[in-house]
Amino acid sequence: MNVHAGQRAEPADAAAREPAIVAQGLTKVYGAATAVDAISFAVARGSVAGLLGGNGAGKTTTIGMLMGLVLPTKGTVRVLGADMVRERYRALARMNFESPYVDMPHRLTVRQNLRVFGRLYGVADAEQRIETLADALALGEFLDRQTGKLSAGQKTRVALAKALINEPDVLLLDEPTASLDPDTADWVRARLESYRAGKGATILLASHNMSEVERLCDRVIMLKQGRIVDDGTPAALLERYGRETLEQVFLDVARGRGAAGAE
Repeated sequence: MNVHAGQRAEPADAAAREPAIVAQGLTKVYGAATAVDAISFAVARGSVAGLLGGNGAGKTTTIGMLMGLVLPTKGTVRVLGADMVRERYRALARMNFESPYVDMPHRLTVRQNLRVFGRLYGVADAEQRIETLADALALGEFLDRQTGKLSAGQKTRVALAKALINEPDVLLLDEPTASLDPDTADWVRARLESYRAGKGATILLASHNMSEVERLCDRVIMLKQGRIVDDGTPAALLERYGRETLEQVFLDVARGRGAAGAE
């Protein structure tokens, strides 16, 4: 491990025991508005956690702070043992992010875009990695087409390839299957499941698709107005709210109905 002068390296075994993601008292305030309000949670290595909440609940802001792109007003966040405010360079090469709301340069071809991101992430043999991903994600027929000329489903495949270019240990996903048809969305979920199983990666997923969350997530963190209002496995939440689906639980939380027997 490269350690800057004056810094103390964390023992490898201690770092390996720490959860992949640890947020403590994480807060973000914009002027008079509190987007994220003192939330604390940890995500175990190799697990898939869902971050649920309505529009404006603080999901995207939380992901931004986990990536080190948004500075917390208060609190701390550690990813893979690194403080994301003071030493994010230790973790960034082992992380990646995917969202259909973030476009790649339209005039570059798919190959050119992936080449750029491969270099940004310091991928040792980016060209070979691109070929591997092209085979795994069926990109071959449009690998040398301009990204702006792709269909929504094709762009999603490319976004997934970009997110996996550096074989990340932590993958942050913001609505990864938004606006996709059911078949393409199922294809994306299957690839995510396969990657997590093969790599042992940790995934944090923000989604409004409750069936997606039920399928992929070991645990669900529910946000409302910037605060964590519930946290548990999908099965535990269904039992706690006396519901049959996570969509029903989501509606209970959004409408302030509370857990079964708690009103």
